[in-house]
Amino acid sequence: MKNINKVAVLGGGGRTGNYVVNQLLKEGFSIKLLLRNPEKFSIQNNQIEIVKGDALDVESIKLLLKDCQAIISTVGQRKDEPLVASLATKNILRVMNEYGIQRYVLLAGLNIDTPFDKKSAKTQMATEWMKTNFPIIQKDRQKAYNLLEESAVNWTQVRVPFIEFTDISSELNISLEDCLGDKISAFDIANFMIQEMIDQKFNSKSPFISAV
Repeated sequence: MKNINKVAVLGGGGRTGNYVVNQLLKEGFSIKLLLRNPEKFSIQNNQIEIVKGDALDVESIKLLLKDCQAIISTVGQRKDEPLVASLATKNILRVMNEYGIQRYVLLAGLNIDTPFDKKSAKTQMATEWMKTNFPIIQKDRQKAYNLLEESAVNWTQVRVPFIEFTDISSELNISLEDCLGDKISAFDIANFMIQEMIDQKFNSKSPFISAV
């Protein structure tokens, strides 16, 4: 695998995405950001290249991923907008294959099911709540996971509980079977995703992470 110098980031304009962008810059990476509204993005750095576009548009993804060696995504479902998870994943995987990019790390919620899960009653309750209240979104997110499973790229899907938007860092619980805590900071999510992008400890896996 090539050394990672430039990272494509989707969702970098969001609250968690901002932490990812700042941490990537701190670690010395160059970044290409896909933004629908670049004028609203406040982080300024000469290591950032902005691509105006949408994850639902494969041409935008082509522009974003060109010359990158890895992708990090914190894209979430937008209220009252078209489903994003499966189509964005389909576009990303297609372009990764075209460009020969291997590494993809993305953020997801507890509600995604995998064959390796042994979810506790609490985690299962949260999953069922999502399935009951947002069935269409849930099915789309599960479809995105299935696309990852069928792909040949080195992906890691990071599943998290309630996100606190703070710089507080805690010791982490990490499990492939269940979410062991109730919350995690956006700072710790960013650090974990970036370190996992490099270390590749969880290739083709979906670890749960939470604060101890």
